[in-house]
Amino acid sequence: MDKLVEYPKLIKEILASYVELCRQKNNGSLETFLIADDVNHHYLWMNLGWQKGDRVNGPTVYVRIREGKFWIEEDWTEEGVATDLMRAGVPKTDIVLAFHEPKIRELTGFAVANSLQ
Repeated sequence: MDKLVEYPKLIKEILASYVELCRQKNNGSLETFLIADDVNHHYLWMNLGWQKGDRVNGPTVYVRIREGKFWIEEDWTEEGVATDLMRAGVPKTDIVLAFHEPKIRELTGFAVANSLQ
């Protein structure tokens, strides 16, 4: 598998399915969308708008591809995007739970990838 070709496609498919599920809920005051930067390999599922009188403006999931691995920087999904990636055949060694500090990553069973502290 050519990771530089397949990994961007895969994360866009996964995040697009989440975005579509959110859109089906038809919350008129909250916009849900996918931002994909294929040049720099940044992928965000964003929500923007108002919910119960509070401003919603931020990523639900932020994943980037670096050094041939998925770096999950932010993930507010119930099961976790890492679970979706593994179901799609991505090995744990290609998934970095970057929202954990490097010394904690060693305990997760996923990639450690200390190169970016």
